[in-house]
Amino acid sequence: MKAWRVLAMLTCLAGLATGAWAEESWKVPTAVKTLSNGLMVVVSEDHSAPTFGLCISYRIGFRLEPEGRTGFAHLFEHMMFEGTPNAPKGTFDKVVEGGGGWINGDTRWDFTEYIEPAPLAAFEPALWLEADRMKTLDFSTENLDNQRKVVEEEVRVNMLNQPYGLFFAIDLPGKAFDKFPNAHNFYGDFKDLDAANIQDVKSFYERYYAPNNAVLCIAGDVKPEEVFEKVEKYFGAIPRRTVPPKPDVSEAPQSAERHATQPDKFAQVPALAVGYRMPPRTSHDAVVGAVVGELLHNGQASRLYQALVKEKKVALDVSGGMNWPLGNPFEYDGPTLMTSFITYPPNFREDDVMGAFDAAIASLAAQGPNPAELERISAKMRSDWYAQLEIPINRASVLAHATLFDGNPQRVNEIPDELAKVNADEVKAFARKYLVKTNRTVLNRVPAPPSEKKAEGGEKGAQ
Repeated sequence: MKAWRVLAMLTCLAGLATGAWAEESWKVPTAVKTLSNGLMVVVSEDHSAPTFGLCISYRIGFRLEPEGRTGFAHLFEHMMFEGTPNAPKGTFDKVVEGGGGWINGDTRWDFTEYIEPAPLAAFEPALWLEADRMKTLDFSTENLDNQRKVVEEEVRVNMLNQPYGLFFAIDLPGKAFDKFPNAHNFYGDFKDLDAANIQDVKSFYERYYAPNNAVLCIAGDVKPEEVFEKVEKYFGAIPRRTVPPKPDVSEAPQSAERHATQPDKFAQVPALAVGYRMPPRTSHDAVVGAVVGELLHNGQASRLYQALVKEKKVALDVSGGMNWPLGNPFEYDGPTLMTSFITYPPNFREDDVMGAFDAAIASLAAQGPNPAELERISAKMRSDWYAQLEIPINRASVLAHATLFDGNPQRVNEIPDELAKVNADEVKAFARKYLVKTNRTVLNRVPAPPSEKKAEGGEKGAQ
């Protein structure tokens, strides 16, 4: 980190401690250009090291995959590493990793991204490789079968044969929301994955992996005009494609608490998942919600941990947050939840835990956070945000998503100031409006009876 940036950050935090927020703070530099084929290109210049971070994000995530194609967004993340006619499988790894970098990809509710941080020597080869797999892939049945098996094994390992099976990330939205985009099993039902053929995969690719459905962001030791020139060279001739319209993801207001109890043959202790529906990402309430999520869940000093684990001793652990665990509070583009995941001793009842939980929420709604508590959380959130932006690949990722959702990367520069302005009265008002029983869903996972636990292996399919 450059010395002047460290000084700027310390100055901001010192100002916060005295109740003041600097009028000016460090801003991430950005330059934006849209190619004739619709590809948006964002460049953030930073000459602190001879490296770059590349992120290309496509507007296709769990929420956007069509009915009958559950798990396709995630499956396709894997397919994108299976090579092309020009760069067979393994070429991408050899070129980027051989140049001192690394590659990865991940799928979230509203996007799939591919990232490569590396020294500058690998920059132009990485651009060529990304453009090459935006043009076409190696659509072979062998590749599809291989990656389908990989994804299904992921489902078995992470869901079917694990205690709690990600129920707080998969089952909870399925109960909290009503529409398919928000409520389906994003890992994929085995029946949908098994039914997919190579033509289905090719069609999915052609519809969603288009230049006009993507944002390419480069952060690091580069100059915008040079990047724009190279991106035009490699991506400019890729034709625009017809992209499906975004599905209707709106949800009717919830009018009553939703509840379900589920047996778990792998769990040794019971667990609760509590999910409150959250406001739209573009509202100020969403920023307040991000702060509230941290007040309630940020480590052992958080309100819920202190109340449930330390004071009343009705829980073993508490974690969670807004848009948790599959993203940060600022990267979603449809309905999301504030989720609490609570494990508790088997000698306590669900009502014991929920009683203590409700008391902690009621205290926040009535009294709000004290000044020191709010300052601590606000300072930590802003510090974490700036720290993220200091790393080229993380900066590229955050900028790409802001541009993908809003058409403008400058959103990343607005968040610290908005966080700093959240006050105790807003926190209380948020808790009274959103953290109410009629706006929540509660799932109770309880250890299955011994007779069920004796059954070996996982389920045959993800439902």
